[in-house]
Amino acid sequence: MFVLPAQTAQPPAASIADLKEIPLPPPIPYTPQTAGWWVLGGIVLLAVLVYVALRLRRWWRNRYRRAAQKELSAIEQAAADPAQRQRALAALPALVKRTVLTWAPRDTVAPLSGEAWLGYLDHTFSGENFTRGPGRHLQTLAYGDGDLAGTDASDLMALLHRWIDDHVPA
Repeated sequence: MFVLPAQTAQPPAASIADLKEIPLPPPIPYTPQTAGWWVLGGIVLLAVLVYVALRLRRWWRNRYRRAAQKELSAIEQAAADPAQRQRALAALPALVKRTVLTWAPRDTVAPLSGEAWLGYLDHTFSGENFTRGPGRHLQTLAYGDGDLAGTDASDLMALLHRWIDDHVPA
């Protein structure tokens, strides 16, 4: 049997000097590399600007609604005080008329009164809440004694809050 002589040479010892730096990958730019991404970004930016412009326009057009809601809330608080109740409730028909006059032609709306006025309000709001519902009390408040029972007043206030928010300018 033949035996190979053992090699006595040992591998060289590892040294820090033998270390090599690991190459970094090339930098990746954050900007799109093709024109299609620029076009898509422009379209998205344009869509966002159009959306913001439409929302701003809607907000601006509804400023009269916010002012009317604020005034109606003040009237509601004043109506809770028995000393101011009659005067506060008498202010409701004027508030409704001023609200309508912000968007409707003055020569069409200003001469309306009575059933014609309530019919016009029904035309701007779904249903017959003004001619046959709690809205009929507006006529009493405008030309009558200016006082309502507690439930009638609260129903009228609720209707006016809904009307201010949801009416459709005719």
